[in-house]
Amino acid sequence: MQARIRHLGARWKRFSRKNVFMIGALVLGIALMFGAPLLAQLDEPAVAQQEHGDAGQAGTEDPAVGDHSSGDDEDVEYGGAVHPPTLVDIAANLIEGKVLHSDPTHATNPVARFLLEFKAPIYSAIVILILSAIFIPVSRRLTLVPGRYQNAVEWAIEGLDNFVLGVLGPHERRFVPFLGTLSLYIYFQNILGLFPLMFTPTAVINTTLAMSLIVVVTVQVVAIRSNGPLGYLWHLAGEPRDAVGWAMTPLMLPLHVVGELAKPVSLSLRLFGNMMGGESLLAVFMGLGVALLAFTKLPIGFPLHLPFMFLELLTTLVQALVFTLLSTIYISLVLPHPEEAH
Repeated sequence: MQARIRHLGARWKRFSRKNVFMIGALVLGIALMFGAPLLAQLDEPAVAQQEHGDAGQAGTEDPAVGDHSSGDDEDVEYGGAVHPPTLVDIAANLIEGKVLHSDPTHATNPVARFLLEFKAPIYSAIVILILSAIFIPVSRRLTLVPGRYQNAVEWAIEGLDNFVLGVLGPHERRFVPFLGTLSLYIYFQNILGLFPLMFTPTAVINTTLAMSLIVVVTVQVVAIRSNGPLGYLWHLAGEPRDAVGWAMTPLMLPLHVVGELAKPVSLSLRLFGNMMGGESLLAVFMGLGVALLAFTKLPIGFPLHLPFMFLELLTTLVQALVFTLLSTIYISLVLPHPEEAH
């Protein structure tokens, strides 16, 4: 019994040391994805009151100013991306009892408002459930003679392992779980919007910015743990080795700090822009296809968007790999390289 307790204690200690940072990063990401809409929601009443007051003052001068809460716009916009209605939109509309056009500010029911306000985190949670349903059963039933399902999962993991180690080197496998999970998480989010009634969470800047901040914070922690505080500052100073290098330190240090701060911006905007553009492109051509067959009075449309879906299949994979590759390179740049001493 005592040996069993000691064994469990040792396992818990290993778990705590290896995964406490990953759990903290996950909590930070969830807080960012849910916190940003909450902050925006707190700012909305004052903005809405101001706009309502301006409209009331201008109402006697411009009769064109009116209430747009029950507009008949056909385009649905969320987070900058125009897209067809999703399952969350339909559920919110049914709860509210009217068409909201994916705008949470028009919802009076708190449940409907919550669904529309947190659409991206809801679909991100769906992606987490999908990944868990795929990988957890395989990890619990590993066999020496794998079947097709286990072979497919092992093929994906082996590919990500080779991808990461090809950049970091064969001795840095400790980063494969983080970067591999990040790659799969982004790819499944990217491709989710290609299915009917689904939504692409990475087409919202809150989602991409949260993941980018997690990556950048991870890079800084790895840099400090690998090089020490003084080595980290020396790296930010441009790694000066002579008098000229030290003289350039007042210029190089601010430039490197700005470069570190620019990393989450570039990572998030690149992924967000590409996925938002793809969502908008598909939605526009879906609308054109419906307009072509509008004379039939049937709820169908000509599939003009079909060729672009094959392009989006490639774009979703490329963007996930680019995000993962840049994250891997950022980690590689802050790791110590013993061969440089020679």
